[in-house]
Amino acid sequence: MRARDLAEPHPFVTTDDDAIDAARMLAEQSLPTLLVLDTDNPPYAIVPGSQLIRQLIPAYIAEDPALAGVGGDQHDGELAERLAGLKVAERAPRRLYPPPVVGPDAWPMEVSALMARTHSPLVAVIERDRNGVTQLGTITAARLLQHFFQAAA
Repeated sequence: MRARDLAEPHPFVTTDDDAIDAARMLAEQSLPTLLVLDTDNPPYAIVPGSQLIRQLIPAYIAEDPALAGVGGDQHDGELAERLAGLKVAERAPRRLYPPPVVGPDAWPMEVSALMARTHSPLVAVIERDRNGVTQLGTITAARLLQHFFQAAA
């Protein structure tokens, strides 16, 4: 089995989409990560939900979690507002969240090693040709585990 056989469709947003809509999609679909495609379709970034939340909270709270309990829940509703008016590219810079990608012929163990090395819950499967890059789908950690368990049976 190769990456093309394991790849599945995954919801995505583009760099030009509104950041608040992207975060809402992640929340409503209970996604572990946000797949961001560039406007011409290649993977731009993969942002784990935990890192999106880190961007929402004030830096002083991220640095000193003891301060998080001081205000209670009075500021919870304001956090999402920090995304208002921003594009996804402004909250998911490529340099911070480079997308782990493999070609369609990658073996499951290659995908696993990349996933482990990058700490990413998914890997994008892309195909390059003279016309550019085509997104074939993604392989999640759950899909890899399914494959390994099926192979063991």
